Amino acid sequence: MHETIVILDYGSQVTQLIARRVREAGVYCEIHPCTLPTTEVAALSPKGLILSGGPMSVYDEGAPQLDPALLALETGDGGPVPVLGICYGLQALAYELGGTVERAERREFGRAHLIVDEEARLFNDIPDGSTVWMSHGDHLTRLPDGFRTIAHTENAPIAAVAADGQPVFGVQFHPEVVHTEHGRKLIENFVYEVCGCAGDWSAASFIEDKKAEIQNEVGGEHVILGLSGGVDSSVAAVLIHEAIGDQLTCIFVDTGLLRKNEREEVEQTFREHFHIDLIVVDATAEFMDALAGVEDPEQKRKIIGRTFIEVFNDATEAVTERLGAKPKFLAQGTLYPDVIESVSFKGPSATIKSHHNVGGLPEELGFDLLEPFRELFKDEVREVGRLLGVPKKIIGRHPFPGPGLAVRILGDVTAEHTALLQEADAIFIDELKAHGLYDEVWQAFVVLLPVQSVGVMGDARTYENAAVLRAVTSVDGMTADWAHLPYDFLGSVSNRIINEVRGINRVAYDISSKPPATIEWE
Repeated sequence: MHETIVILDYGSQVTQLIARRVREAGVYCEIHPCTLPTTEVAALSPKGLILSGGPMSVYDEGAPQLDPALLALETGDGGPVPVLGICYGLQALAYELGGTVERAERREFGRAHLIVDEEARLFNDIPDGSTVWMSHGDHLTRLPDGFRTIAHTENAPIAAVAADGQPVFGVQFHPEVVHTEHGRKLIENFVYEVCGCAGDWSAASFIEDKKAEIQNEVGGEHVILGLSGGVDSSVAAVLIHEAIGDQLTCIFVDTGLLRKNEREEVEQTFREHFHIDLIVVDATAEFMDALAGVEDPEQKRKIIGRTFIEVFNDATEAVTERLGAKPKFLAQGTLYPDVIESVSFKGPSATIKSHHNVGGLPEELGFDLLEPFRELFKDEVREVGRLLGVPKKIIGRHPFPGPGLAVRILGDVTAEHTALLQEADAIFIDELKAHGLYDEVWQAFVVLLPVQSVGVMGDARTYENAAVLRAVTSVDGMTADWAHLPYDFLGSVSNRIINEVRGINRVAYDISSKPPATIEWE
């Protein structure tokens, strides 16, 4: 059992960032909805509690509140469980204990300078006047009894508080975001200086624990895994293969919507390098027929998901015939953000679009799920992959949507459009790598637009497709800025695409950030 910090989610869009920071400090943590009963929180034996931010006002009808019993929880050695409230979490804490929270005359969104009023363990090695990130419309105007102010900003007289004689703290700013200059250090101070954690969480310890867990759970049964060639399923395949060897069979479905040469790369890596049992199904015709004439992005996702399930089901039947018995387990590369999303506090949340991934297979297929990464974030999976010897070209690969190029072809998905996009995308990625820029961006790809434009090539008029280059920088994909790639580089990529890809005569560059745009176009 690892030391655990429990994060209670009050609906913030950046709650996952809190968990990332705690994990980066070498301490295991879990996110749970703020509605989780206190008895269940206690059963997790937390070394500390973090109360997240949230979009509501504590005095609104139906706003999530703090159960005061959380403040009476004890650690294994009998001491009180330390608590850190962040933004709404601070306000919920103060409001429950008799403090006053009011709407601020001047809302505060953006950077501020933190003035430390009192030395506290929370601020160890954090210089006075450092930059913090504010995002709130309410603020504390009166502290509850037994609390004192330990820091302020120009606009927030109460920017951080501490309880007298108890390990309970609150901050009005967001230490989890990169804009807070020493936010990572503040969270480290909380988990180490306040909670007394030793830091026993690492990718290496995860691998050994998980291999033993897989061996124990699977026993002598067989496992099948849907291999996409992306980071998550690829690293899962290698980890499971190390645990149970030939009891694993991977199924790779070529939808016809993959990146250029992706199928060949997957076959070479997993058959020849890792010697993993791999079944490859070419289902290009099935997917193209199913998508013919469909332009709506949500409809594309549903069709691709349904077709994938049908093709995958047929492939598992072939495995069953070969083995003489149906495999008991289906392995999936489910990550912790997907798990969090399914259980998080949903009151204030809004769905932007359905998830890019194809999604889980239906329960009626009759498998037990094996999800070795359901407690990991993407960067942690990459670190596991590095330790397992997964090639850099796989673990360093940019994210790729489950529906593939179908959601990067705006409008009708055809074999012709797919071929154009594959060629253009390959040129963009090749040029990024050749110029040492690939690892500098979070994600890069080409979008094919459902418009044609007039051009001139060799004194002749052309009327061909327009394409858009998209490249963003990000820490976690939750927010992203457009990548400020050199103009000369963009000109070179545009020139290559127009000259080498017959059917594209115009290239543009997307300079939209997330928000307000999303990273993918559909």
